[in-house]
Amino acid sequence: MTDRLYYTDSYLTEFEATVQSVGEIDGRRAVVLDRTAFYPTSGGQPFDVGSLNGVRVTDVIDQESDGIAHIIEDREDSEDREGELHVGDRVRGMIDWPRRFEHMQQHTGQHVLSAAFERVASARTVSFHLGADVSTIDLHRDVALPEIHDAEEAANQVVWEDRPVIIRFTEAEEAKTLPLRKEPLRTGTLRIIEIPDVDVSACGGTHVARTGAIGLVSVLGHERFRGGMRVSFVCGVRALRSLRTFSDAVTASLRFLSVDPAELPSAIERAQAENKGLKREIKHLQERLAPYEAAELAASGQRIGEWTIVARVLEGCDAPALKALARAVASRAGYGVALFSATPPYLVVVARSADVKVDAAAVLKSLMTRFGGRGGGRPDLAQGGGLQGPLPEILHAATDALTVGS
Repeated sequence: MTDRLYYTDSYLTEFEATVQSVGEIDGRRAVVLDRTAFYPTSGGQPFDVGSLNGVRVTDVIDQESDGIAHIIEDREDSEDREGELHVGDRVRGMIDWPRRFEHMQQHTGQHVLSAAFERVASARTVSFHLGADVSTIDLHRDVALPEIHDAEEAANQVVWEDRPVIIRFTEAEEAKTLPLRKEPLRTGTLRIIEIPDVDVSACGGTHVARTGAIGLVSVLGHERFRGGMRVSFVCGVRALRSLRTFSDAVTASLRFLSVDPAELPSAIERAQAENKGLKREIKHLQERLAPYEAAELAASGQRIGEWTIVARVLEGCDAPALKALARAVASRAGYGVALFSATPPYLVVVARSADVKVDAAAVLKSLMTRFGGRGGGRPDLAQGGGLQGPLPEILHAATDALTVGS
């Protein structure tokens, strides 16, 4: 067993320990210590990183009764393998504090926010995930936007009150008498995180000492998820980074659209409406030009066997434009057509005239087998996207596939 120092002191960043075992996990060097301040991935919270005797720790795995395994970088820069650890060695561990503190802010913030949702909206948290940039909680029911705002405000009130975050240990039987927000899955001795008059939870994660250190709880978004609601949020340093991102984006948008902040939503709405109008006009013009462009494409085709092959790359054409042109060419007798967009990943439309004995869907499938992508269609018309590779090679393959049977 490994003595988990982070259980009693989340602010501990340096410690000394003795190596208990050295081995491998999935081909990576793994070191188990008699005591550690490194938090392993557990309960929705990611692992700590840092170093052991200067060797970087890249992952931390909880092996339960077999102790906590520290995955360390493999150094092969000398015969002695500098940084090699052996059973019985004394090591000095150092935690990456900025990462640890960021996780502490998010995890304690989650306790506060989950308690706020339960208190304000009677919405129970069923799961929690601390992501690399944004964290989420899944609520057991759909929650209205005003309730989300109320919960967010209630959570921040707790932050600003700077309440203590108390760590204590209790036996499972005694825990049954506590007002736990969620029934614990573990038995035996439980670690309890308590924010007086706010939340009591069984939790093994790292937490700040007072709610004021959370800084700020900011809900970024929400979506319906598995019959309930998934809420995305950030706390503390992540909230500051998020605010900067939004501020930079809004400032750039205001400059681009030449409007005041209050006018931004309506300006975007106008721009979207104008864009839709332009798209309709472009589509209308493309349809009018299609017969003329199709005549030019048909005239440029290569006669092979019984029919004419048109395999071309067209600048500035989206999928509807490629489809309209391919259809227009194939409306003539004796044509096999493959038209591609000019930028990767490439769009493609394959078509053939009614009298041509080639399967457009089969041609597309052969191209996707070789160059990737997705799509489908009928024997007379098929379309796809996501093709990757040298365009001359793709064009040559299309020509070959359209030629079969001619």
